[in-house]
Amino acid sequence: MLKNYGLLSIICLILLIALIFLISSPLSFAVPNLKETPSISTTTKPSEKGPDVYYFTEKSNSVPTNDKSEYDILTVQERKERQLTTNLTPVEPYYGNKTIYLTFDDGPDPQNTPLILAILQESNIKATFFLVGTEVSKYPELVKQIYAAGHAIGNHTYNHIYRELYQSPAAYIEQLQHNDELLKNILNVRPRISRAPGGTAGHFTAEYWKRLKNEGYIEVGWNISSGDASNAKADALLQNIISQTNKNTFLWSHAILLMHDGRGHSETVKALPSIINFYKEQGFEFRVINTATPPAW
Repeated sequence: MLKNYGLLSIICLILLIALIFLISSPLSFAVPNLKETPSISTTTKPSEKGPDVYYFTEKSNSVPTNDKSEYDILTVQERKERQLTTNLTPVEPYYGNKTIYLTFDDGPDPQNTPLILAILQESNIKATFFLVGTEVSKYPELVKQIYAAGHAIGNHTYNHIYRELYQSPAAYIEQLQHNDELLKNILNVRPRISRAPGGTAGHFTAEYWKRLKNEGYIEVGWNISSGDASNAKADALLQNIISQTNKNTFLWSHAILLMHDGRGHSETVKALPSIINFYKEQGFEFRVINTATPPAW
């Protein structure tokens, strides 16, 4: 009987030594610690060293009233797949004493956009660029430059072709989402603001507005036009802007100026320094379009 107990003690001692060896051995690290295993994100978030902008995230779909550019880290489809709301929480519109929003449509363009960015940088002001998808795909580096400088980017549809855009609300939304995908592939974020080519008047029905709201887009119009869609020269563009601004003083709290940086708009580039000087001399503050921007009208 004693021999049996002695044998059992020896076996237990051998097992104990083997257990100690296993724990202290490098092999023990082959077993993963589940608590320390990082979760894998399906969304690449913007770098912490990126521009000073605000990001809509999975957890946040509302913003404080501020003057920053705003971007979403998720597309509409990604929000729906995660069962997240696409609607934005309303914020108090910002009505300043004298506020001007410089906006540029139809870019980016390899000739005009870099010159405009340089002028804005020299003047230390931010603007808003409504980009067309076909040009986004051609000039991704220009898109990155606009974003890196802290300017706001807006969605100006994929191809800007009226007969395709305005076939139906579904066709219009499809173009916005196509452009969203292009922008997100370049920047890892996409805008929430959009602008209808040619404006909404005569193009939108109530169903368009309903679809835009449901998808979480903010349609942005304008209330001052530079007139640069014509063949006007730089001085004429400046005088046109000055005339509208001085005439419509009720718009000073949220003046939204329409210009273009697409191909063929070199006169806009020439006029821009004088346009900026005019608004600075009149005491206007310069802001980017975001959720706090009031409707144009």
